[in-house]
Amino acid sequence: MSKSGTIRAGIGGWTFEPWEGTFYPDDLPKKRQLEFASSQLRTIEINGTYYRGQTPATFAKWAADVPDGFVFSVKGNRFVTNKKVLGEAGESMKKFFDTGVHELGNKLGPIIWQFAPTKKFEPHDFEAFLKLLPSDSGGLKLRHVLEVRNASFIDPAFVALAEKYKAAICHADHHDYPEIADVTADFVYSRLQKGEDEIPTAYPEQTIGAWAERAKAWAEGEQPAGLNLAAPDREPKKMARDVFVYFIHEGKIRAPQAAMALQQKLSD
Repeated sequence: MSKSGTIRAGIGGWTFEPWEGTFYPDDLPKKRQLEFASSQLRTIEINGTYYRGQTPATFAKWAADVPDGFVFSVKGNRFVTNKKVLGEAGESMKKFFDTGVHELGNKLGPIIWQFAPTKKFEPHDFEAFLKLLPSDSGGLKLRHVLEVRNASFIDPAFVALAEKYKAAICHADHHDYPEIADVTADFVYSRLQKGEDEIPTAYPEQTIGAWAERAKAWAEGEQPAGLNLAAPDREPKKMARDVFVYFIHEGKIRAPQAAMALQQKLSD
């Protein structure tokens, strides 16, 4: 077994007008933005799938536009996670996967399920949702991420459920949402959301370096110190893990530079 998993740093989406001239060359056609972004970064979180359905042809084109080794994460549709009763989301979940997510092929990374800040942790209903998560789609093994935004999830019972169903808990570095850094799967997913547009790399260089060290620790199977845990007395299994780190939300204009700076720190 490898002593360390693969660390990928990226951004949310690739279509954002303020990136034209700050990340994308001025003369770059819009239709080549994904091609360019994927040449500079190692992963992108597709957020458009949260709001609307796509088509198999669209997923296949995205896969064709990026180089080997590049990986997309895909946000699950909101009609799945906005159910009042999560255990009733089966039909919506099937519709989401029927849009052709598997057409991404080996470019498919984790599926991230984002829950509203008003969604509280109800153990029985949340487990009913976890039971609905498919293990594969179109012959591809799926990896699932749970992005929760209500403090009621800071609960060892939530951590136990995520681990039971082999789902990762999204680690969020956010001003308002809870930080839950417990490792519960064979990969780690982190969204860094406290960036500032006034800083060339969204986060100060020293902070970028600190996150690089945490990413290395996660990749080597460690639990980085100094992060908030819902089950602090629990010891996650020691194993190499792939790590996905996204710079997103605040400081979005400088998010590509932040991701590239983190990758540079990892290679130093």
